[in-house]
Amino acid sequence: MFNSPRKGAYYTVDFNSALAINAAHMSALGDILNDKDLSFQYKKMYFSLKTRINSLMWDNNTGFYHDLDKDEKRLPQKTIAGFWPLLAELPNADKADMLIAHLSNPKTFGTDHPFPTLSADSPDFKEKGEGFCGSVYPAFNFMVIKGLEKYQRFDLARECAIRHLYYILEGLSPADSKQKGDMYEAYLPCKEGPAQLSHKNEFPRKRYLETIGLSTIALMIENVIGLNISLPRKTVDWIIPNLEIMGIEKLSLKRNLITILSNKSNSGWEIQMESEKLYYFTINILDQKKKTLPIPSGKCSMLIDKL
Repeated sequence: MFNSPRKGAYYTVDFNSALAINAAHMSALGDILNDKDLSFQYKKMYFSLKTRINSLMWDNNTGFYHDLDKDEKRLPQKTIAGFWPLLAELPNADKADMLIAHLSNPKTFGTDHPFPTLSADSPDFKEKGEGFCGSVYPAFNFMVIKGLEKYQRFDLARECAIRHLYYILEGLSPADSKQKGDMYEAYLPCKEGPAQLSHKNEFPRKRYLETIGLSTIALMIENVIGLNISLPRKTVDWIIPNLEIMGIEKLSLKRNLITILSNKSNSGWEIQMESEKLYYFTINILDQKKKTLPIPSGKCSMLIDKL
């Protein structure tokens, strides 16, 4: 975040949260390897970071996580970095509710195009983006949306993903036919179009697929459609936000193509599935009905009403 107004930041919330995520993953690997010492070592590191981040970086008045200076004093700016603790599962339920509320607050991070890299109430916020002074970056949106999933906020995650995709599509095919569309590294926070940065014409980079693919592919599959797929476990979890015709056809899963579609038939709503190999399928409809069943190789279908 090259020009983010984080002057004086010495202990940064994003870096320390990322360390906590790594520690949690290493502990999980220790469990898989049945190495109790390794698992305990990294679990201890995770909880140590969790305690310090929550006690030192959290501000109850702002409902946000802040960077610290060398003297471990909180700095005032609210940046997109403050949402990394969600992905690390650091805040408790009360802190998470206060933090997530900022994502719907137009005065902070609930801008028309979610989510700006700097809070809209900051004196350094720029509606033109100006790099990390307000621009919307797909990679950071992905981080925030995946953090929302950790706290079961699937509806908000889907809503924000759809809004984000709208602005990406508008940038690709502008309403003004005189403008040439493209896909960009960063976008404006308050209206359609690519972000701007004074005296730097090459910003934002076009077709910056290293991160734009997270929005156009991953968020579409995982949050708009609602499919969460694990290759090692051979599982497909589908959180269906509402009953409508949707799904995905011939999704490639490492030498296996799967098709999962919801449709309306004469008998009611049904799900049609096709897989070349055996997978286990968990369906969660409107957070009311949940069932796990195997998808045999070949085709099958089931009525939602009978779950």
